[in-house]
Amino acid sequence: MTVNDSHPARSRPRLSLGSSLAAAYHGVGLAGLMLAEAGLVLVLVGWVLLAVAGIASVPVGPGDGNQRTLLILLFLAVGLVIGRFLVPSVLLTLRQLASLTRRLAGEWCGVPIAESYRPPPGDPATLHYTARLRWLLTDVATWRDLLWAAVNALVGWILAVASAALIVVGGVVFLVPVVSRAVPPPAFPGNTKPTLAIIGCAMLVAGVAAAPWLLRGYGLLAATVLAPPRKAELALQVRHLSQTRSEALDTGAAEIRRIERDLHDGAQARLVAMGMTLDAAGQIIDTNPDAARALLAEARDSSVKALAELRALVRGIHPPVLADRGLGDAIAALTLDTPLRIHLASDLHGRPPAPVESAAFFAVSELLANVSKHAEARETWIDIRHTDGMLRIGVTDNGRGGADPARGSGLRGIERRLAPFDGILAISSPPGGPTAVTMEIPCELSLPKTSFS
Repeated sequence: MTVNDSHPARSRPRLSLGSSLAAAYHGVGLAGLMLAEAGLVLVLVGWVLLAVAGIASVPVGPGDGNQRTLLILLFLAVGLVIGRFLVPSVLLTLRQLASLTRRLAGEWCGVPIAESYRPPPGDPATLHYTARLRWLLTDVATWRDLLWAAVNALVGWILAVASAALIVVGGVVFLVPVVSRAVPPPAFPGNTKPTLAIIGCAMLVAGVAAAPWLLRGYGLLAATVLAPPRKAELALQVRHLSQTRSEALDTGAAEIRRIERDLHDGAQARLVAMGMTLDAAGQIIDTNPDAARALLAEARDSSVKALAELRALVRGIHPPVLADRGLGDAIAALTLDTPLRIHLASDLHGRPPAPVESAAFFAVSELLANVSKHAEARETWIDIRHTDGMLRIGVTDNGRGGADPARGSGLRGIERRLAPFDGILAISSPPGGPTAVTMEIPCELSLPKTSFS
């Protein structure tokens, strides 16, 4: 099974002109998904109808046997072609559309929906036809996707397009005829310009006001059909927690090995060399004071370098500025050491828990390192916010784009770093740029420390 994390549900839709118009626009997009799903379902329905027609064409009495046989063979041939080449692909495409609906329900409707598909018994690209069809048809989630396609075609599209329809009809059909003769007014008794203006304005206001609520209703309807049963959802959460716990342990062990290696190859080697230098200086201090002083100066330089390496190692484990000043100031200090032009905006009224703070800091550090090495960017923007119980950090650059977690370990490492806190990493990086990375970690902020004199 797989788990798709999404945004937490908001307590109520955001009510503003911009959010309402965006909700209407998103509803039209979801209606487009409905049309694609309906087309796929029609392919499946046609396959079933062909099978029924083939069975119904079997001769049961006297008649033209040759024509009946040809008809049966035609139905069977078309049905076999559709079943062999289209049905598994249609079911897999319908699964992708349902997964997209789940994701958009979380991002646009504020209603996260878990995903609980059964994993394939092997590589889907190499599975035999019967094994692939058995895997798809025996998965309960496949039937939920089919049920959602039917419910979406019957009811969901109404919730999706109602607000946009009110806005378009009110503006075009009623208000445009008031100011222009290019569009004739609707024909009904008393269709005077004041009446048309009143009706058009009322429809516009109703469409704008209802858009966020209708979009939220669409998300709740999708969750009712597409969400797995509570037991399956708990099993998904247990599996997800087990996986993230294992990754966190592996990451911690690797970090300990890195620290041990850095100490052994860096500060420890310098301290050993410094001890040998001091021992040599002690042996010749009476016979050759000048050479002893030179050795002592060398030991002093080694101690300075060892101290610098230890400080750098400590900063790599947990930067002092992060512990003392918090996430915003620590990232601000990080930007000073980065050869990029960075615009930082931070609005944190409090501090996240220390483990979350550390994970977020090092995630931003890794992102900035990736931008410096690969993006060829001139500017970078960092935005830090905490809203609705979620720490959100956006890092955007105007580089060449094309960032893909599947092609590099850096982004995958950030995903593993955020996973123990149920954090997610969203990446938008088309070829040519820009690259926008958003990290979200659910957490609460503690009140900032205050001192009283």
